[in-house]
Amino acid sequence: MTHAKLWLRIFFAGFSVIVALLAVTLGTAVPHGDLSRVALLSDRYFGWQIDQPIVPPETLRGVPVDQADILVVGDSFSMSFNWQSALVKAGYRVSTVYWGSLGDALCTDFDEWTRRAGFRGKLVILESVEYLFQTRMDKSAACDTMKSPLLASNEPLWKMQQSVPGFALNWDARLTSGWKTYRNMQQAKAGEVREGLHLVQIRNVPDGCNQFSSRICERIPFLSVDLENPPLTARTVTQMQEFMKARSAFPMLWMIIPNKSTVYLQPDYSKEFIAAFNKAELGPDLFAFAQDERKKVKDFYQPNDTHLSIRGLVMLGPVMLEAVRNKLGERRGPAT
Repeated sequence: MTHAKLWLRIFFAGFSVIVALLAVTLGTAVPHGDLSRVALLSDRYFGWQIDQPIVPPETLRGVPVDQADILVVGDSFSMSFNWQSALVKAGYRVSTVYWGSLGDALCTDFDEWTRRAGFRGKLVILESVEYLFQTRMDKSAACDTMKSPLLASNEPLWKMQQSVPGFALNWDARLTSGWKTYRNMQQAKAGEVREGLHLVQIRNVPDGCNQFSSRICERIPFLSVDLENPPLTARTVTQMQEFMKARSAFPMLWMIIPNKSTVYLQPDYSKEFIAAFNKAELGPDLFAFAQDERKKVKDFYQPNDTHLSIRGLVMLGPVMLEAVRNKLGERRGPAT
């Protein structure tokens, strides 16, 4: 065999492998959930299969900080404006700013910082997911001066999909991602609980098929850090009270959203914190709320994602509206 023929065979063998990998990847469902995306899991099996409610687009809007009744400091659970839509519908003008744009800290000059931005509203709502909250409290306690300006977007930074995603060729994926997704799904469908993954773990969920609409509904992906970070404690509540004493220009309402794993796997994970938080009356008990609601509807949290679904956020909205009205002593929102 001549060298030319040998190299030609090697070329065609390699070309055939590349074509096969490309075909598998193009035919693999495009991942729409953050957990399916980072763990290379197929949304054909872990994606939600029930359309989400339609939220009126006119309620998914914010206002400039100097026009707001309520200032929300939140994370990705607030980026879509879905839970805030209940406040907007009730007549409140809402501005939302994100922890990440502020270095995950609200420093001791918070009062002056908000005044400089022109905020003259009635209330500040501080929203955080459970697993990031202790870090945010520690960083806030350690800083004196806000470095970033207080800027709020009028439009959601995350527009969540309402309809079940249809099939589309997976053009944006890496060449080998289809094969890796196939291999991962073979393990998942075989019932393997993927312990020790770097970012995502698949865990068995008791009564999972009554709580999730995904085709594989008894085994659900979870963010590994949810399961690895230590729980919140009564010390966290003490920090929250000290935080408010140092930043007292506006009334504050706290909304701590439980981890997906806390809701479906470990409801007592931060029980010491929950007891102290409720005793201090700092905000609504969203841990108990999530335990109740996850059994009433499918996909309260998205099966392929670490976040609440639109349905879950829409259910959260009235809880926060009631908490706002109780905090402000108002039965109804302001006149519009």
